[in-house]
Amino acid sequence: QVRLVESGGGSVQSGGSLRLSCEASGYTFSTVSMAWFRQAPGKSREGVASIDTSSSTVYADSVKGRFIISRDNAKNTLYLQMNSLKPEDTAMYYCAAQRPSGKFCAGFGYFYTGVLFSCWGQGTQVTVSS
Repeated sequence: QVRLVESGGGSVQSGGSLRLSCEASGYTFSTVSMAWFRQAPGKSREGVASIDTSSSTVYADSVKGRFIISRDNAKNTLYLQMNSLKPEDTAMYYCAAQRPSGKFCAGFGYFYTGVLFSCWGQGTQVTVSS
């Protein structure tokens, strides 16, 4: 079964940095696109950054130049390096995977950069204070 486990969230002051990690298991990690989403209280879930199987990346305008998404296929791990954090970055951050062929994921699907992401981790909270 597909399993995504996020870690690395926490509380930081404005201007600080955090590095999120997402450890994947249950499928061949290198064969699907991956992404980070976030959801703030009272707001809809939004795509933050995505990375495809060729490690090409796309970023939301709000994080461009501050966040870096990367993947280590040998470690089955997705990362999000977040720099120059702002209070508006406060949200629950979710790791997401494009559903691997032959696998089932129960989560609701969200399109981002033309890819349907339907496999989700439990989320990790990021809080940025001013």
